[in-house]
Amino acid sequence: MKTVFSGIQPSGTLTLGNYLGAMQHFVNLQHDHNCYFCIVDQHAITVPQDRLKLRENIRSLAALYIAAGIDPSKSTLFIQSEVPAHAQLAWIMQCISYIGELERMTQFKDKSDGKEAVSASLLTYPPLMAADILLYKTDIVPVGEDQKQHLELTRNLAERFNKKYNDIFTIPEVKIPKVGARIMSLNDPSKKMSKSNPNEKSYISMLDDEKTIIKKIKSAVTDSDGSVHYDKEAKPAIANLLSIYSLCSGKSIDDIVEEYKDKGYGDFKNDLAHVVVDTLKPIQEKYYQLIHSEELDSILDQGRDKANQVASKMVEKAERAMGLGRKRR
Repeated sequence: MKTVFSGIQPSGTLTLGNYLGAMQHFVNLQHDHNCYFCIVDQHAITVPQDRLKLRENIRSLAALYIAAGIDPSKSTLFIQSEVPAHAQLAWIMQCISYIGELERMTQFKDKSDGKEAVSASLLTYPPLMAADILLYKTDIVPVGEDQKQHLELTRNLAERFNKKYNDIFTIPEVKIPKVGARIMSLNDPSKKMSKSNPNEKSYISMLDDEKTIIKKIKSAVTDSDGSVHYDKEAKPAIANLLSIYSLCSGKSIDDIVEEYKDKGYGDFKNDLAHVVVDTLKPIQEKYYQLIHSEELDSILDQGRDKANQVASKMVEKAERAMGLGRKRR
């Protein structure tokens, strides 16, 4: 059984894109893999956070994981900052990283561009991400295309450490879903759907109510063509909506295109809106049952304890390999 690791930042309520591009796949992976799902709150503080809102987002994300179908009897769900080994191994990963390779990270360039004061953590968080993954002997990391560069760095750091010190880290495999890996903005299909977008019409939150979802889908950009068919280059907006429809309904894109070949965007968007509502409704119901419950705390306590047990052993191996501390038995 292979090990899977994935982390999501608690920087706001997740979008439909997060669910279709990540969480939906996690639910399937947990049946045949040893899965670790981490709320990476230490990554979230690379930019300023309101402490009370951050704590609220951490709990909300945990509830969404469970509501979306993550089974705590099959998967380990935990909060990154509650497992000290993540920060400990991150320092080791920083010590074997080169400034040049960190400065080449696309996300660092994007987030630091034009800013006078840039947090050092924006430069050094890829080694923390590498630590997150390597602590659990991870075989597979399911990510979106925008994280592929960071995963390549993780692989490089693991290989560098293994060659220089001791062969203790598993080299992870990057897994990018073929469909839905990158759900795009509803009002700009050239950009990824993101919870950080200030325009709320650009994304559907996993906690949006029915009325809001319908309104957002109906206002989504299309094109002047008027026909419903999949062409990522010529019709990126419709291609994005078709991907959403397919992932929510389980129907193939070809079948959906056939269904609407003699219909316009109005019928298509109306039906898509109700498909999205039907997809999110049971998740929302479970979420509100969990969010303030002791059950959620119990799940996170169990996940923390299991993750600590595994991660602390790996940190000890890494420290021993580098000669840190006193010699251990």
